[in-house]
This record gives sequence, structure tokens and C-alpha cells, in this order.
Amino acid sequence: MTGSPSPTTAIDLTGKVALVAGATRGAGRGIAVELGAAGAVVYVTGRTTAESPSPMGRPETIEETARLVDEAGGTGIAVRVDHGDADQVRALVERIDRDHARLDLLVNDIWGGDPLTQWDVPFWEHDLDNGLRMLRNAIETHIITSRYAAPLMIRASGGLIVEVTDGIGDGYRGSLFYDLVKASVIRLARAQAEELKPYGVAAVAVTPGFLRSEAVLDHFGVTADTWRDAIAKDPHFAASETPRYIGRGVAHLAADPDKMSRTGTATSSWDLAKRYGFTDIDGTTPDWGRHARENL
Repeated sequence: MTGSPSPTTAIDLTGKVALVAGATRGAGRGIAVELGAAGAVVYVTGRTTAESPSPMGRPETIEETARLVDEAGGTGIAVRVDHGDADQVRALVERIDRDHARLDLLVNDIWGGDPLTQWDVPFWEHDLDNGLRMLRNAIETHIITSRYAAPLMIRASGGLIVEVTDGIGDGYRGSLFYDLVKASVIRLARAQAEELKPYGVAAVAVTPGFLRSEAVLDHFGVTADTWRDAIAKDPHFAASETPRYIGRGVAHLAADPDKMSRTGTATSSWDLAKRYGFTDIDGTTPDWGRHARENL
């Protein structure tokens, strides 16, 4: 395996096949790249390609993510998929079965709800169409994808489904629709864990902390190299993390032979860092949970 030195290169996912659904940017991209750094074949899916621009006006594409996976040492395969379309998802899984005859890891990170969320607006004034669209975009898509991926994962056994969420506590997240989505995917992980346990497939919900995604960096007018300049605008940004941090957590969890002991749980990038002893790409160990408890 090649790529920049990282704790992920200490684990080996060579021969494993992963599907990161919603890998165009953010946490999904970070997870895909770190799986590549561990040697996996990574299918990266989403709706934004070089020929099909993002409805959110973002420049990132799944082809770019696949290239980053390759550069990290894995094999990236970009496939444009609308995960709300069951036929497209079924065709994707059939392709994976035909080409590899196995699927070891599914990451459900489909979201796209940021431009649809209205903060500080009571639910009875929130745009109803946008709210219901969030539920379709970020809950139904996860169910559809798991529905078609699970049989292939059962055949391989020893696999892992990761539901990416935002926060794992019981506190309200500030918007009815947003809160419902993020709490629901935690329940999806727990439900899938119960039904897949007899087949040796684990399911876990994982949250990042304050994520330095591409969109967040743009919001603050900084880059991945100059991100500390934004701390003057928001002191909490000092405790932020790159998308690769949660990526390393997922890669280590996927490689853990004892992953079934974690099935049905909800965890975080910082808890996984403590468990497996890895750092973020800059050598730091952000702990958003501790920061939030002490400062928010």
C-alpha cells in the first residue's frame, strides 16, 4: 500500500470490498480515502459527477473521491447512483456481486439535507416539503441501500454496516426534521444489528465531531491548510477534525476481528481514536465530546 504515512497503513483491508454511499464530499469522502489507505476496493457513490453537477452548487465529484482512494493506495470505483431509486441500488449491488462476489463494508452516509434545514424555526413554520424531503434523502436511502446490500454481506460474513450520524446523545439537535433524521439512523444501526447478528454482520452508528468538511471550510473562508484562521470567528473550531479522522475510525473498526462486540452501539470518531490509538492526519487527537461538555 502507498499513500501518506498514517495509522491506517498499520491495518490491512486488502481483498475487502467496501461501498461508501454518499462519498462525494465530507465524512463520506474521508471514510473512502482511509479505507483506500488500508488497501480496500472502495465503491464511491453519489449523484454528483463531472457530467452531472451538484444540486447544492458544490464542486466535488465522486470521480475525484475515487482518484483520492487510488492515491491513498486502494482501488476507487466511482458509480453514479441515486440511492432513493431502488432499481439503481439493486443494479449497483448486482455489479459488485458480479465483479467481486462479496461486500465486506457498507457505509450509509447519504445526506444532502444542509440546504433544506431551517434552524431556529419551529416545526410548524418549517417548509414541509423540504422537511419531508430530508426524511426521504437521509432515511429511506439508507434503508434501501442496506436492503439490497445485506444479502451479499451475509454471504461473506464478518462484515460491517456503518450508519453515519451527527451526535449520539439524547439532546435535541435544534430542528425537528434534522433531529429525526440523525436519531433515526442510530435506530437503523441498532435494528440492523439485531437482525444481522445471527449472520456475523455488525452494524454501528458513528458520528464525527465538528467536521472540517469542504463546505465548512468554505463557510469560514479558509482552506485545509489555513483552517486555524477561522478560530477567531468561532473559538470552538479549535476542536474540529478532518473528515479523515472518522475515516480512520471506520477503517480500524472494519479491520477489528472483535467488531461484533460493538454491534448495535453508537460511537464517535474520538472514542474510536481512544480505542484504536490513531490520530487525525495532523497528529492531533480531537475530542469533540469532551470539548462540548466543558464549553457548550
